Amino acid sequence: MTLSIRPNAPFDLTPLTRLLTDADDLARVNPSAKHPFDPLEWQEKWLAEPDDASYYLLDDAGREVGFFALRIGVGPEVRHLAYVYVAPEVRGGAGHALAGMAEDMARELGALSLSLKVETENAPALKVYQDAGYEELSRRAGMATMRRDLD
Repeated sequence: MTLSIRPNAPFDLTPLTRLLTDADDLARVNPSAKHPFDPLEWQEKWLAEPDDASYYLLDDAGREVGFFALRIGVGPEVRHLAYVYVAPEVRGGAGHALAGMAEDMARELGALSLSLKVETENAPALKVYQDAGYEELSRRAGMATMRRDLD
């Protein structure tokens, strides 16, 4: 399966509403967000910064099967990969593709490095980032903070 991405522009959270119906999935993507998924909350609270960028992961048929955001990190040269979600039907390889596409989009946005946080118990996601060359900076409260310089 070939995956692609499209920018979330014009801003539309309808596909994310469809993707994040499961409480556990929503908690993994954003532990602070309330369940059920509330598009207004996300628009006002989680994706509200003007320099944030978000993207949908698409399958061969053009269906949204994932999501991620690139938020401004410590200065505009750092982007923070956040709110990553991959639908169950495309897991097992899609994470590697998504990580590569996120890095490409971060470069296009002028980032020199990309940071992220991932649950230490989410072994598949942790492995994706380790395989992609992310350096683990710390572990705290069940979360690993990672960073990768973009070349």
